[in-house]
Amino acid sequence: MNPTDLETVPEFRERARRWLKDNLAPTTKTYTGADDDAVWDRARALQRLLHEGGFAGLCFPKAYGGQGLTPAHQRAFTEESLGYEMPLVLNVPTLAICAATILDLGTEEQKRAHLPAVLRGEEILSQFLSEPRGGSDLAGLTTRADADGTDWILNGAKIWSSGAYGADYGLCLARTNWDVPKHAGLTLFLVPCRAAGVTIRRIRQVTGSTEFCQEFFDDVRLPADSVLGAVDEGWAATRRLLNHERAAVGGTSPYTSGARPHLGGDVSTLVDLARAVGALGDARVREDIGAARARSLVRDQLIAHVSHAVTSGAMPAAAGSLVRVFSAENAGLQADMAVKIAGAAAATEGPHDPDHRIGLDYLFRAAWSLAGGSTEMSRNIISERLLNMPREFAADHGVPFNRVERGG
Repeated sequence: MNPTDLETVPEFRERARRWLKDNLAPTTKTYTGADDDAVWDRARALQRLLHEGGFAGLCFPKAYGGQGLTPAHQRAFTEESLGYEMPLVLNVPTLAICAATILDLGTEEQKRAHLPAVLRGEEILSQFLSEPRGGSDLAGLTTRADADGTDWILNGAKIWSSGAYGADYGLCLARTNWDVPKHAGLTLFLVPCRAAGVTIRRIRQVTGSTEFCQEFFDDVRLPADSVLGAVDEGWAATRRLLNHERAAVGGTSPYTSGARPHLGGDVSTLVDLARAVGALGDARVREDIGAARARSLVRDQLIAHVSHAVTSGAMPAAAGSLVRVFSAENAGLQADMAVKIAGAAAATEGPHDPDHRIGLDYLFRAAWSLAGGSTEMSRNIISERLLNMPREFAADHGVPFNRVERGG
């Protein structure tokens, strides 16, 4: 679309403001993830409402059900939608990671089959990447897909898949060639979550949440058109997916709408907390809140800077790791700060914390150093792909995977 044909951002913002007021309910509820079917059902309904109103998939092309607008339009809508009930659970991984990857790599048939359905709220997507014994070595995975005529037979297991129990399809990375080095023999597949041979089990975390899942694949038959990208080129496809993941976790993705709690909450909540527990008059508490506010301002400026630089080509997509690391540290700082301000009240229910979020957020804080790839991996990416430092030594580099020693 010719940029001169687009609705201006101020015009769009005003239209969005009116539509949100007329169609969505205000909410003060803190996003707590997706632990039951009701959450997914409500998210699908809200996504359908956004689509009918012309506010779903703002940066997705019109040909695939989106609005064909710019990241600036998306930022305006995100700002205006704060405080309204939104299908936040669909942001990550469905929209910002999986659908964005299909947009980049899918065939025309795959795009037309999946993207409009996602944007209408009819299809939810998940990632099947990590494995039970894989650690951070994603390319060392052992889930396998073996050719059977034109089909593929998938066997193996994946873990830590967010929201997989509520998903319709998963983007699954599997090994299709064992005679080449580990990065060269991988293929990315679109796997129906309810296909014969797929078993999904939920994992209970220390917070009580069961959002994460483990998947088992037992002779799952996949047709040839399940391949996303090209056979044995799954690592290149996955790097594209991981760039989207880091952008989503770091806050630079143009495909998310609404609040982004994983970036660190609104500092005003710390002010409200300090007031509720009678600590707002404490000079040290006020200094701490000021420091948190300063870091949040830096975070927002960093997101804006990196987003513009990546979009303009001034920085590679790997620059999303900069924001991913900073945002994870900021989210952890805010969780720590809430406990510090609340003191003993952090462990009790009361008007200051009716949902026990302070304690639960503190228990979950370490997850932000893992989401989107571990912080250590992100620092490696920054050093190698942005600063051009030497690649970290790997004993299995260039060795055919069937000759690499692995644990039993």
